[in-house]
Amino acid sequence: MKIPFSYIFRNLWTRKLTTILTAAGMGLVVFVFAAVLMLDAGLKKTMVGTGSFDNVVMIRKGSETEIQSGVSRDQASLVESMPNIARGPDGKPTVSKESLILISLNKKGQERGSNIVTRGISPLGLTMRPQAKIIRGRLFREGSSEVIVGRNVNEQFDGAEIGQSLRFGGRDWQIVGIFDAQKSAFDSEVWGDVEQLMQSFRRASFSSVIAKLSQSEGFDKLVADVDEDIRLNLQTKREQIFYEDQSRALSTFITILGTVLSVIFSLGAMIGAAITMYSAVATRTGEIGTLRALGFRRPSILAAFLLESLLLALVGGAAGLFFATFLQAITISTLNIQSFSQLAFSFVLTPKIVIGTILFSLLMGFIGGFLPAIKASRMKIVDSLRAA
Repeated sequence: MKIPFSYIFRNLWTRKLTTILTAAGMGLVVFVFAAVLMLDAGLKKTMVGTGSFDNVVMIRKGSETEIQSGVSRDQASLVESMPNIARGPDGKPTVSKESLILISLNKKGQERGSNIVTRGISPLGLTMRPQAKIIRGRLFREGSSEVIVGRNVNEQFDGAEIGQSLRFGGRDWQIVGIFDAQKSAFDSEVWGDVEQLMQSFRRASFSSVIAKLSQSEGFDKLVADVDEDIRLNLQTKREQIFYEDQSRALSTFITILGTVLSVIFSLGAMIGAAITMYSAVATRTGEIGTLRALGFRRPSILAAFLLESLLLALVGGAAGLFFATFLQAITISTLNIQSFSQLAFSFVLTPKIVIGTILFSLLMGFIGGFLPAIKASRMKIVDSLRAA
């Protein structure tokens, strides 16, 4: 004979306070667990969304970031002449020679400066990033000391409004526009004319070369051509892969920290579930004996108490996941460990995270309720009725 599910539900409903407190503890753990996964997913989405699949990034071999790299003008010209590079209607190669510089800006309400990436781009640089659109103002003029700022820079830092000026490189750079790069890493950058920025900082070489492939399947051939040319000491990656790699150190840190916190909190939640279920067994000794006397077998008793614990965990997990969904409205700004610059990204909830958090809560319920369920199923009929 199987114990009806309604019996299990009524037992939880009868012990409302205990059920709520235990479910709340599990819900808190699930909230933390989901928040960590959402933060990591948001970081990866931001970095992967920064690149385009048909674009490639070339930096000096041995460099991990554009900041560390150096590409000479001769090398950049050789890249432009390669056959696998796309060309526009005018026959010119679709290549953007870029220079990256770190500047310091103060966040709103703070006196301590934070590093911001200032990217010098060529005229084709903006057209190669279709996700970046000017939402206010206009594009900077080529050959001028004008810049445009990303949406996150505009919202989070002082002095980043249209008409204001940023002081760096011995010049005042007037802000003439604000662009939105659809929550990619570009939203945390300042863009200006590459030649003017290099002149201001007395740089003779670019930081990177961004090129568009004439055909997506031509990537491997381009990599081989670059590696074979002894004049090019460059490494080539698809833009999406390049920016994903830029987030690997920060992603690993978030994952490790989140895992440690989740394990510590989950131990407390499982202990709480076990105490709750042991208490249920102790207060329902006579009830268990009656069920056994009515013909319910040990496996049914075991399943009933285990399902009770799983249901408790499911309620807590659903509550924790529900509150975690509101984190998607929050934008986090932190230091990217690899580029040493500020990076803003949001929490992102995916179907994979939903399934993972629910399974995690059920695992806590299973572990917390297994031993009490074993104890309940092993009770002898006579001893249970006598104890009652």
